[in-house]
Amino acid sequence: MSEARRLNRAATIDIGFALELERRRSMELEEAYYDTILRLTRASAYKDRETGAHIQRVSHYARVLARHLGWSDDDQELVFRAAPMHDVGKIAIPDDLIRKAGSLDRGDRKVMESHTLIGASLLEGSNSRLLDMAREIALTHHEHWDGSGYPHKLTGEQIPISGRIVMLSDNYDALRSRRPYKRAFDHEATCRIMLDGDGRTLPSHFDPRLLEIFRAAHHEFDGIFEQFKDESQL
Repeated sequence: MSEARRLNRAATIDIGFALELERRRSMELEEAYYDTILRLTRASAYKDRETGAHIQRVSHYARVLARHLGWSDDDQELVFRAAPMHDVGKIAIPDDLIRKAGSLDRGDRKVMESHTLIGASLLEGSNSRLLDMAREIALTHHEHWDGSGYPHKLTGEQIPISGRIVMLSDNYDALRSRRPYKRAFDHEATCRIMLDGDGRTLPSHFDPRLLEIFRAAHHEFDGIFEQFKDESQL
């Protein structure tokens, strides 16, 4: 082997090693970010003990929707990992307000709605795709397709698809779950509310494409709810 070929081969090996090392470092960094997400998620869960496995279920619903949208396995995993952070901003909301049994007045509602802005501020400023999607979700998972949501009253595709996915997932689970201010609905009643509306929840709140996916795949949602059911719901 000539000296030039030997040097070229050595350079190729060095480049390959460097790329592999960078890939591993990137993976380790993403895992560290994910660990941070899990810890923050556990902290936020302490604020709202009634939800139990709610966070876990929302992640699974989100992955179902992403799969039916045709997302890659990597992107499905990304939304699965980012979705648990949707309510991380509740860390800053007073406990008595989160657990209030009655309806919220205008002032209380404004404070409660601020959890979207707080969550986004906690997660901003990272180069991580995971944390960037988590920030997007925290900020927009209460926006409605028809513009009636919060905090910015975005409409249609102004809302990031990750936020639209988690918004539908979160609504399904909230309807299925018992809360201090409401009873739990069964799967059939929840489907009727989401697909036909009940005055409070309307079909126009949801991305129409995602709502059609839900219509076709609603049994998968029911299966997830039953698999990861809260002890508090039994």
